Amino acid sequence: MQLQMDVTSLETFLAQEFPQVAGMFAIERLDEELVVRLQVDDSHLRPGGTVSGPSMFALADVGIYLAILARIGPVALAVTTNASIDFLRKPAAGADLLAHVRVLKLGRSLAVGEVLIYSDGQGAPVARASMTYAIPPK
Repeated sequence: MQLQMDVTSLETFLAQEFPQVAGMFAIERLDEELVVRLQVDDSHLRPGGTVSGPSMFALADVGIYLAILARIGPVALAVTTNASIDFLRKPAAGADLLAHVRVLKLGRSLAVGEVLIYSDGQGAPVARASMTYAIPPK
């Protein structure tokens, strides 16, 4: 499928529409798969020095949102309608998280995506998520 938005336009869109979270994420790669980085800092940590579940969920949600928008264009009102996340292992301390995102199905009104989240430099995923997004009518 032809991409409608590139990395620069996605980052600009995120900064304009969601400035409250835009600075936490950086798009590393965009092709058939989107890779987005959560720049982990103290605000993402939970007791025990690991990245919190809500931070990993935010990474998955933003990643799938951006992967869908890359394909359909800047549709701010696309929204999550279903989400599932499995926490597989403790993220590495002091490491950013990388979400590898694939859009599995893109229809007129629904899109389904899948994410594997890794600690930077580690080979095994720390979480897996799947989400469905509703796409508003044109």
